[in-house]
Amino acid sequence: MNSDAMKERTKALALRIVRLVDTLPSRGSAGVMGRQLLRCGTSVGANYRAACRGRSRRDFVAKLGIVEEECDEVIYWLELLTDAGIVDEARVKDLSAEANEVLSIVVASIKTSRPK
Repeated sequence: MNSDAMKERTKALALRIVRLVDTLPSRGSAGVMGRQLLRCGTSVGANYRAACRGRSRRDFVAKLGIVEEECDEVIYWLELLTDAGIVDEARVKDLSAEANEVLSIVVASIKTSRPK
């Protein structure tokens, strides 16, 4: 996947997360988890864009590592929201699948880009 397509994909992921968080209750644990999900969900695309501007291969790989961490955190918060019964699993199934696919792409990119 080329970098422009990945930029669009991570941006679309962020927008879906924004829309989900906007539907969550703002008080209590749902509000806290929603804010955490919003932070890491929007960070995936922002950090991917930063990685694309890496000054070297090592810089690119290091920044992709941040994308990997943030994307994994998205998956964690989605799981926690469903396990806590705040969000129905069926409602976030596609979103979770997309986050897992983005994570897989990023991990593969890290593996192929690492200096040998």
